[in-house]
Amino acid sequence: MNKFFGLFGALLGLSTSLSAQEFTQGREITELPDILSFKERVEPINHMVTDRLDNLLPKLMDEADLDMWLVINREYGEDKLFYTLVPQPTFAARRTTLLVFSKKPDGSVERFSVSRYPIGDLYPTVWKGGSNEEQWQRLVEVIAEKDPKRIGINISEDWALADGLSVGLHNQLKKYLPQKYEKRLVSAENLVIRWLETKSEKELNVYPQAVTIARRVIAEAFSNKVITPGVTTTTDVEWYLRERFEELQLRPWFQPYVNIQRRGDNPAKNEVFMGKYNRVILPGDIIHTDVGICYLNQCTDTQEMGYVLKLNETDVPKGLKNAMSVGNRWQDILTDNFKTGLTGNQILAETIKDSQAANIISSTYTHPLGFVGHAPGPTIGMWDNQGPTPIQGDWKLYPNTVYAIEGNIKVQLPEWDNQWIQVKLEQDAVFDGKQVWYLAGRQTKWHLIR
Repeated sequence: MNKFFGLFGALLGLSTSLSAQEFTQGREITELPDILSFKERVEPINHMVTDRLDNLLPKLMDEADLDMWLVINREYGEDKLFYTLVPQPTFAARRTTLLVFSKKPDGSVERFSVSRYPIGDLYPTVWKGGSNEEQWQRLVEVIAEKDPKRIGINISEDWALADGLSVGLHNQLKKYLPQKYEKRLVSAENLVIRWLETKSEKELNVYPQAVTIARRVIAEAFSNKVITPGVTTTTDVEWYLRERFEELQLRPWFQPYVNIQRRGDNPAKNEVFMGKYNRVILPGDIIHTDVGICYLNQCTDTQEMGYVLKLNETDVPKGLKNAMSVGNRWQDILTDNFKTGLTGNQILAETIKDSQAANIISSTYTHPLGFVGHAPGPTIGMWDNQGPTPIQGDWKLYPNTVYAIEGNIKVQLPEWDNQWIQVKLEQDAVFDGKQVWYLAGRQTKWHLIR
């Protein structure tokens, strides 16, 4: 099947792509999916954006009790949110771009721009052009015509992605708005967070492909195709990952990194042991990587583990197999505590309690995913804070949201004279309101390098 029409069929709800629930918890990734070119990505991305604007935004504006939402941008100083609202290819706002979303009596949302240029077919402009002052005056006229009671703007003290309105543009807005309407300005914080964290059915149909790509490239990197024990360094593998993603026309959102745990290292039982960097990879080493890419506007964050066989070995030592099982058990404890309406802090507390009851030494630092790698939504622990996280940790869990199920477990490895090791796992999953589903399976077996 043509890769474009196969993916586009998935967006339309056809059976050409596995949905999130059809991926089993332990599915092994064996093939690299076909990847659309930049040109081929435009239509499915725009289809998803339009679907979100038509079907998701009205519900979220109603939930946030907003009658109007203003997303105000200046060329090269765009609100980060801007790129989740506009069609591709859009590289920048043109001069000053004012996006207006106005709730209609029937519950739908009218959208348009007050700008020199329309933005594709999604945002017709209601301004004929002129001076900067005339543009703001036209916006005021539109607001007066609609007479909204609550006008959301993107300002926030606590959430970076909800704070995209610059001080300069905010001041200009207040300068031109009559006092009557200035008093109706409110933070759109709740709307922004819900917009960024909520995934549509069409997005969830394609999200597994992004995660599959990330996992498959990790499998390539953690193989003898890339690693020659005694020669290859962790930095070499990092750059293989980076360049491989670039070769596939995929954007890493951080530099991939690789580290080693080795017999004779001295991590303490309760410390966060990050592993040592820039080392030559040797037989008997435990290796770990962390990578994140974005594809079709869906970002991933994945950590996996590998083992380099010694000359007398044909399989992973039993202690490491047991350690992976403990890691998978910790994942199950965490995801079993996902319940709609619980806060990130509550999920963390229950996970810690249940892990301790199971005699698992773990650290949980799980975060939302979406249009960016560290997306807004409930923070469920941080690597340097296993207690409550104010504000972000108090955000509640909603259905149709995606998470990097991230953390580590610590065990003593009998084959290494009971030296403490960490199994650091991170796999991407969706919470559908009742259950957590891994988007492209999860690691249950060690990557093997001979």
